[in-house]
Amino acid sequence: MSESPKFPLVPPAAVNERLLLFILAAIQFTHILDFMIMMPLGESLMRIFEITPLKYSFLTAIYSIAASIVGFLAGFVMDRIPRRSVLLWLYAGFAISTIACAMAETYLWLLCARTMAGICGGVASSVVGAMVADVVPPHRRGRAMAVVATAFPLAQVMGLPAGLGLASKFGWHAPFYLLGFVSLIVLVVAVRALPSVPLVRATMSPLNQMKGILTHPIHIRGFILSGVLLFAGALVAPFMAPSMQKNVGFSEMQVTWMYTCGGIATFFSTNLFGRLSDRFDKLYVLAGVTTCTVVTVLIITRLGPSPLWISLVLTSLFFVTMSGRFAPAMSMVANAVDAQYRGGFMSVNAALQQACGGMANIVAGLMITEDIATGRLVGYQNVGLLAAGFFVMTVFLAAWLRAGAPHAARNSSPMPSGH
Repeated sequence: MSESPKFPLVPPAAVNERLLLFILAAIQFTHILDFMIMMPLGESLMRIFEITPLKYSFLTAIYSIAASIVGFLAGFVMDRIPRRSVLLWLYAGFAISTIACAMAETYLWLLCARTMAGICGGVASSVVGAMVADVVPPHRRGRAMAVVATAFPLAQVMGLPAGLGLASKFGWHAPFYLLGFVSLIVLVVAVRALPSVPLVRATMSPLNQMKGILTHPIHIRGFILSGVLLFAGALVAPFMAPSMQKNVGFSEMQVTWMYTCGGIATFFSTNLFGRLSDRFDKLYVLAGVTTCTVVTVLIITRLGPSPLWISLVLTSLFFVTMSGRFAPAMSMVANAVDAQYRGGFMSVNAALQQACGGMANIVAGLMITEDIATGRLVGYQNVGLLAAGFFVMTVFLAAWLRAGAPHAARNSSPMPSGH
């Protein structure tokens, strides 16, 4: 299958790994920022649209649910379409959907626009993961995953403060207009510079390919690990900013400081976790980071009025440890999958993660209520307890994956062609 004439082919020759990772990180940056914008705007959106915490949780959940449904369907054909073409088309749709979010005038309009953004952005994210695994060998994959993962802290440091500043001055629509404009710039750069990545094409029919993806014992372990990994974090993250405002007493400006400090800390720690994942057994790295995550989450979900510096330290630790889990865990998952299944697996895996994230948002929304008398969010501490249980579960699931595919956690042995 040839590249679409709408997006002229960049000569592949030898793929420039650094250039590829830079463009993929830029795409992830905008995708993550699009999702994260909803969190600090939560209190404003609930007030402007006069909606409950549960209805607000639908705005974050629909993004993930839509991505999961379409991502699963995309798994049937993902290993038959050139990665570059599908990524560019999906990213173009994402940019348009983000602008549609900016133009929303009602809750239903915004909900529909978020649905389309989730479909395009969520599936594009799975293609990014597949392209990294296609190009980067296993012994450097942890660092490569970390490079792409730096999109998360950069979104906090650069994007969120600017977005919140625009929202406070021009209204909540402004951050989405800014993000749509940035996405169009990234799209133009990607069209001109994104190289074509060699594709290990599927040799089976789409149905047999999907059967192999869904029924392979190692794949099943990877799916469960990935789903729980996302579910745990998605329980806590969406209501973190509202909790800091309503329970701790943060102003909108202090919420900006929270994301800025957390983003700076995460930017420097992400590469460290990637290098640790390439040097040591990935399971041990994941276990160490998860231990810190559990402690931080249990404290932060119970936090009441506190000195600003203590709150910022705790929230920064939250961002550092939350993101630090992904390099070892997702490297293990990518290492465990055969190349012939990789695109479809990553698409289905991203669909599962999005579904788990969406379900976690709704579960958290059901567990949290607002005290009318005091304005405080009630039930966040119970969300923290539930999340801690799922955090611990990820370590046991990673050990289960390693037991079936020992090479997934090691760094010295190349990934075999089959399991």
